[in-house]
Amino acid sequence: MSRPDAEAVVDLDAIAHNTARLQQIATPAALMVVVKADGYGHGMLAVARTARAAGADWLGVALPDEALALRAAGDTGPLLCWLAAPGRGYAPVVDAGIDVTASSPVQLDEIAAGAADTGRPARLHLKIDTGLSRNGCPPRQWPQLVEAAAQLQRAGRVEVVGVWSHLACADEPDHPANDAQEDAFDRALDAVRAAGLHPPLVHLANSPATLTRPSSHRDLVRVGLAAYGLSPVPGIGPPQHFGLRPALTLRARLAAVRQVPAGVGVSYGHTHVTSRPARLGLVPVGYGEGIAVTASNAAQVQVDGRRCPQVGRVCMDQFVVDLGAGAAEPGDEVVLFGPGDHGEPTAQDWATAGGTIVYEVVTRLGGRLHRSYVGGDR
Repeated sequence: MSRPDAEAVVDLDAIAHNTARLQQIATPAALMVVVKADGYGHGMLAVARTARAAGADWLGVALPDEALALRAAGDTGPLLCWLAAPGRGYAPVVDAGIDVTASSPVQLDEIAAGAADTGRPARLHLKIDTGLSRNGCPPRQWPQLVEAAAQLQRAGRVEVVGVWSHLACADEPDHPANDAQEDAFDRALDAVRAAGLHPPLVHLANSPATLTRPSSHRDLVRVGLAAYGLSPVPGIGPPQHFGLRPALTLRARLAAVRQVPAGVGVSYGHTHVTSRPARLGLVPVGYGEGIAVTASNAAQVQVDGRRCPQVGRVCMDQFVVDLGAGAAEPGDEVVLFGPGDHGEPTAQDWATAGGTIVYEVVTRLGGRLHRSYVGGDR
């Protein structure tokens, strides 16, 4: 096959390296690699297989359908999901041996009903909201949820195997909310033990807390962004500061090159006007592939080993770069971002240019992009 016009290249050896590195940081806690949102844009199934082979104890996803897709692909290891709207039928999830999360008494009832349909107890994690004010049981409902779970466990309908919460400000290690949430989590655990429950898995740390807050590690850490070699705390340091390797390179090929004089408007709205004669290159990706319009006139790419500015508004299928004095021609490679090892922009550079976070840069990729893999078990 001919090379795609645009592709996201995922380095599975980097995923394996990051998994091993994060396990080293987390030890003695177990490691969960979070592969939701199609593996943060890297491909859920390939990442899951690689992370398992590299020693990940657990996988985590948001949605039950993501968990069922992993099981359908042959994954048999410990697996947790945590987000579902009311009315979700839990029987297939419980029957597949997938751990589920209850964040309210109503959700717990639905999980128990699904377990009854399968004839096997649901493996249950209880989630407490310690200050994120998002998912998780509000503190005022926590005693009710814990007591209901204890009763269902005594009845053989569920097995409470975990208690967890999620940090709101872990990417700001000195934020006072971190201490407050750990304290609230410990109080929630006291209520669990008082109800006669002793789950073996207590977990709180996400990627930034895993890297910067050892007190939050507990029995298990849940790493998402860091597993892909991206820094969740760019203010502290890039991925390499933590011994991580970015796994994703986004590249394309120039579709066209043209010479224009000074004073020419470029792309919709003429938000860029050439100040001198310029050679412009056309890159065949746009917001249809997840390239942020907000990065217009701010991002850079690498062409022929040189940084080139993106100019004009990013369009649905394409954007324009100023090639400067380079000798690039149609068909030549354009690296939008990569690890940065060879001077190319990074995903964090694109996040900064677009006024967003690196999570969004990688998870929004899709559309007509081709995804390929190098290294590992491709």
